[in-house]
Amino acid sequence: MSKQGSTFNIIGQLAILRRYARSLVRDAEEAEDLVHDALVKAYERQATFRTGGNLRAWLMSILHNTHIDRVRSKRSETRRMEAIADISDGSRPANQELSVRLAQVQSAFFDLPEDQRAALHLVAIEELSYEEAAQALGIPVGTLMSRISRARAKLRNFEDDKPAERTTPRLRLIGGSDDEHA
Repeated sequence: MSKQGSTFNIIGQLAILRRYARSLVRDAEEAEDLVHDALVKAYERQATFRTGGNLRAWLMSILHNTHIDRVRSKRSETRRMEAIADISDGSRPANQELSVRLAQVQSAFFDLPEDQRAALHLVAIEELSYEEAAQALGIPVGTLMSRISRARAKLRNFEDDKPAERTTPRLRLIGGSDDEHA
């Protein structure tokens, strides 16, 4: 650790890594295992981190690649269909209608194909630039943008399939080149 000192602050990235891991695996315990495995790899590969480089993007890339490795090794297992944990920030208690709505939006997000969900998570939730997210996923920026566009379209379709007597506001996806409301 002494080589990079404060520029190699992995502890400061734990919350981000945990959120991304939960987005990928949809299970809190498995997400913790994934973060642990990724951090072990990061410590083992610490010498490959460029001083002055983007630590967050580097760690996200390691986390993503660790996840892909784990998925490949578990292909014989059945797909996980566990409920996602409540991600409410707790700033104000949601009423029942909003809680149900949040669960529906979460479900729609987690129903996205993994590649689209990962791309959208990194850009929309972790606020990585397209370049940083593409680097973390090991894909070209154009591919990332395409995945995000398809994910947003699927979420808009989820909204269009809701009943007309809606009492909650329509989900509005903002940002990116496919924003039709900008």
